Amino acid sequence: MPNIGPVELVIILVIALLILGPGKLPDVGAALGKSIREFRKASSDVTDAVKVDTSPLPSEATPAATTPAAAPVPPVAASASAASVAPVVAAAQADDADAQASVPAGEPTPHTN
Repeated sequence: MPNIGPVELVIILVIALLILGPGKLPDVGAALGKSIREFRKASSDVTDAVKVDTSPLPSEATPAATTPAAAPVPPVAASASAASVAPVVAAAQADDADAQASVPAGEPTPHTN
C-alpha cells in the first residue's frame, strides 16, 4: 500500500476545498474528528469487554476447590418482581445441585448450559 505524503495531503485538501467551499470545510473537519473520537472510544470499550481474567486458579489443597461453586444468580430485571423470579431461580439452583449430586466422586462435573 503506498504511503500518503505531504504532497498528496495538500492535493486532497485543495480538492476538498474546491468541492465543499471554505464555509463547510471546518464543519466537515469537526464532524470527522468527532466520528474518529467515537470510534476509538467504542473500540476501547469492546477491548475492555473482551479481556479475559487471567488470575491464577486456587490450588487443589484448599477446601474451597473441592466443594462445587454455587451458580451465579443473574440480576433481576427492573420490570420483573422478585416474587415471580424467586421460584425460577430456586428451580435452577435445584437442577444444578441434582446434576452435581449425580456425578460420582473423582469425575469431572458435566457442564449444563
